[in-house]
Amino acid sequence: MSAASGPRPYESLLAKGEDRKQRILAAAENLLARNGWRNTSLAQIAREAGVSAAGLLHHFESKEQLLHAVLDARDFDDDTHADRGGDLIANIGRVAERFDRAPELVGTFTVLLVENIQPDAPLHDRLVARQQAAVGIVADAIRRGQLSGRYRSDLDPAAKAVEILAFVNGMETAWLLDPSIPLAAVFKGYTESLARDFAAGRSAANGESLKPGTERNSI
Repeated sequence: MSAASGPRPYESLLAKGEDRKQRILAAAENLLARNGWRNTSLAQIAREAGVSAAGLLHHFESKEQLLHAVLDARDFDDDTHADRGGDLIANIGRVAERFDRAPELVGTFTVLLVENIQPDAPLHDRLVARQQAAVGIVADAIRRGQLSGRYRSDLDPAAKAVEILAFVNGMETAWLLDPSIPLAAVFKGYTESLARDFAAGRSAANGESLKPGTERNSI
């Protein structure tokens, strides 16, 4: 007996189910970016995705579960395109690519971030933990640069990590407000400034380069 050439019925059902799930996520991202989670209902998301309310609830049992799934999509995009063990400054420069690659994720994340600042908001605890984890990842990258001698030893890794993340989050908000912002140029300028600031052998006081073995005289 020859093997069937087409997909098996069960595999077809799985594929259709995954397609429906992705349509729901895409609809949620679009509506959340436009209206925020407080002004977006599951019924609206179902209509936007072209599925029934029951079809949506089959994949996501609650609005909060769907919100977490949307944030999962953003985290997956970050993890997929980040080189955690690579050059920190190069990675920061590549963040600008996300604005073109996944603009809906940028908009959705920024709205969710603003709307979940209050401690009783559904994503507040997760977003706080996410921010703390991100600070840790960036700070560790700075420490690796210090240990290798590429970055100044007097840098405060945690403080610089907070600064870098504030820049990225701020740029996402600014871009949503004004998409004409020259992202590539802004990120290029920022990463070049970071490279100068981080460079080993520079004076922390005024940014001047110091020759190896020399120290600035105190007054």
